[in-house]
Amino acid sequence: MRPLHIGLLGAGGIARAHLPGWLELGARVSVYTVDGSAQKLAAEFEGRAGRKGHAVTAVPSLDALLDDCTAVDICTPTPTHKELALAAVAAGRHVVCEKPLALTARDAEEIATAAEAAGVHLHPAHVVRYFPAYAAMQQAVEHGELGDLAVLRFTRGGARPQWAPWFGDPAKSGGVIMDLMVHDIDIARWIAGDVVRVHAQTRGVEHATGADAEVVSATAVLTHASGAVSHVTGLWGLPDQRFRTTFRIAGADGLLRHDSTSVPGYRITAQGVRAANEGIPSSPMTESPYLAELREFAASWQEGGAAPRVSARDGIEAVRIAEAVVESSRTGRAVEIRTDARASEAFEAIQEVTR
Repeated sequence: MRPLHIGLLGAGGIARAHLPGWLELGARVSVYTVDGSAQKLAAEFEGRAGRKGHAVTAVPSLDALLDDCTAVDICTPTPTHKELALAAVAAGRHVVCEKPLALTARDAEEIATAAEAAGVHLHPAHVVRYFPAYAAMQQAVEHGELGDLAVLRFTRGGARPQWAPWFGDPAKSGGVIMDLMVHDIDIARWIAGDVVRVHAQTRGVEHATGADAEVVSATAVLTHASGAVSHVTGLWGLPDQRFRTTFRIAGADGLLRHDSTSVPGYRITAQGVRAANEGIPSSPMTESPYLAELREFAASWQEGGAAPRVSARDGIEAVRIAEAVVESSRTGRAVEIRTDARASEAFEAIQEVTR
């Protein structure tokens, strides 16, 4: 693998989860933030990277970051993703972008189209695909061990995020559906295929900026083109809410289930630094799923590299389904999702070009 120079945008919890992965891969990392926190992050990692001869440095501007990096890793608040991704693509850089790729499918498509035109790779960072239980479940389904899928159930919940005010504004975060449930929406589609209809309900107060945190939960029923049905539940709970994920996948020939609280594993806490109430999921493995994700992305940039398990289209469709879930929750009605064969072919072409 050629030497990596990564431009890291952001210095919050996810940036701190990604940065050790890049250093493990031997990358030199430049960090930029608009609030000056890049300097603090670089100072914290000074010396840790040095043992491998690689550096973490803060840069003074976005242009300075884009000038010399191999790829840009966007770990900033969701409403900034589109502008930053388009800037990186325009500079000819590969892009890794935290989920969701954008707040709307139209914006996500614009990013993907620009990346295709520029001939660069676009990687939506859907890290749950790299957690071992979910990866093993997908392999079991792919190998036919469960037979035809019938009903899939996913839950994901934890304390309501309070470490950054933008989470409490659904116009910026997309609320519990776009910010949290999008993980399991992506997994449901990965496992059971395209979604053609959703019906959803949200309970609790979504808009919490400047107010005390309240419990908010959402449930969505996704109907897949295959006929399978997925039940997806997301919860932003009180400050003492333990983070937990579960799945239960039923097919004609078997059943798979998983509960994160019953599988001991280390907790990733952003290299040992974690703000109050800031949670990053635990993983029952000796390697961070963030490292596994970034290694797969970086390998795909090399000549002859294999395509990663997350494509640009995957990022777009996760946002499209989440948008429909938000709309159904707002109106109380089922929302149909059109499956356009030509659009699917176009996005498969995007994936092929960026391999």
